[in-house]
Amino acid sequence: MEWFTADAYGLSRLIFQRALAVLYLVAFLGAALEFRALIGERGILPVPRYVERVPFRRAPSLFQLHYSDRFFASCAWAGCAVAVALFAGLDGLLPLWGAMLLWLIPWALCLSIVNVGQTWYGFGWESLLLEVGFLAVFLGNDEVAPPVLILFLLRWVLFRVEFGAGLIKLRGDACWRELTCLYFHHETQPMPGPLSWFFHHLPRPVHRMEAAANHVTQLAVPFLLFTPQPVATVAALLMIVTQLWLVLSGNFAWLNWITIVVAVTAVDFSAWHTPSRFAPAPLWYEVLVIAVTVLLLALSYRPVRNLLSRRQVMNRSFDPLHLVNTYGAFGSVSRVRQEVVVEGTADPHPREDSAWLPYEFKGKPGDPRHWPRQFAPYHLRLDWMMWFAGLSPAYARSWFGPMVERLLDGDRDTLRLLRRSPFPPESPPVYIRARLYRYQYTTWRELRDTGACWKRDYVREFLPPTRLAAPARKP
Repeated sequence: MEWFTADAYGLSRLIFQRALAVLYLVAFLGAALEFRALIGERGILPVPRYVERVPFRRAPSLFQLHYSDRFFASCAWAGCAVAVALFAGLDGLLPLWGAMLLWLIPWALCLSIVNVGQTWYGFGWESLLLEVGFLAVFLGNDEVAPPVLILFLLRWVLFRVEFGAGLIKLRGDACWRELTCLYFHHETQPMPGPLSWFFHHLPRPVHRMEAAANHVTQLAVPFLLFTPQPVATVAALLMIVTQLWLVLSGNFAWLNWITIVVAVTAVDFSAWHTPSRFAPAPLWYEVLVIAVTVLLLALSYRPVRNLLSRRQVMNRSFDPLHLVNTYGAFGSVSRVRQEVVVEGTADPHPREDSAWLPYEFKGKPGDPRHWPRQFAPYHLRLDWMMWFAGLSPAYARSWFGPMVERLLDGDRDTLRLLRRSPFPPESPPVYIRARLYRYQYTTWRELRDTGACWKRDYVREFLPPTRLAAPARKP
């Protein structure tokens, strides 16, 4: 079938595939380095305990069949190895069916991790990586041109990411309609980046222009993805520029980067690059791609219904394989930043004037003089959840207590997730407490005078001084 493939998008596919391999590598690397503390056998939310109560059909995963920390580590590092092989172009050296199987491996491993990751893996970009990764399996390799149907489905993903985010903003918070949300966003976003302080101090008319441009990019431009070229290319490039602006202004794991990667597939490079010539697609491949397209369009019913609903929810998966999902971000914007500061003391009889020493996290604000750093596309899962804890203790109910227990026990895996611990593993604190502070960016003058990018005020106690009922036994 001549209509089945599009030779002009060979370079777009190549860029997409290599960039997606890098994002897979980042995701698997994060899983390998963080899982023991978060979901390991002795982690904060252990996988074995989770799979005991959640059946396979609700959360299909290799780890439903068998779990051990060694097996999980093997899977995560295997994912890293396959991602490196894909980035190096191994799929281009294999026959078409072999390349598809190779792309299926990281998707299956990633699905297995996400489906047992619980709270730590409940972010929209996890599902987005899975949805896009599944489509990558059917995008082909150097043997055939990119299938038009898969290119269409990738634009359909991009449409839902952008349009869903635009709708949730208009429906969720009046400040988006008033163009004032960015008066607060750069200060109150989950994990500020090194330039966020400067973005916050842009003039307010610029913030209003940012909000207006966001509405145009997310509510109008997505429809242009389905128009003829070169209009679709212009639409994709506008989205890429917007996402790069977000990359500069904060740390949103790989959300912005994977959106950019998907947008590349809508760019027609034929004006700057001579399209390659490909062999005709085999019949079995055409039939498989058409079947997958029909399946994914059928599964799109619930996400579309959600988009059209006044009670729109964001970042929801409607099937256990995360094949077609709904997305969105910042349906409401916090006006005040509250941070939970965790402190420990060696005093066996703690008082207010005891030597309370703070634990410093890698990404979330703590020491007012510590300037935020760039971590995205890497995802610091504990730091993100600490931001949610600052919004409400309800977000931390399942994991905050177990985390404190591991700090009191001097658990090395948990301490590795931190930037600095005031207590070595062999001499953990006797008591830990947590206090809630309001954080605000300093002004230009305060920054010059103190060198601090943050100032903070005590709000209330989050966790009273707590100790272990009995010393934990270490293996």
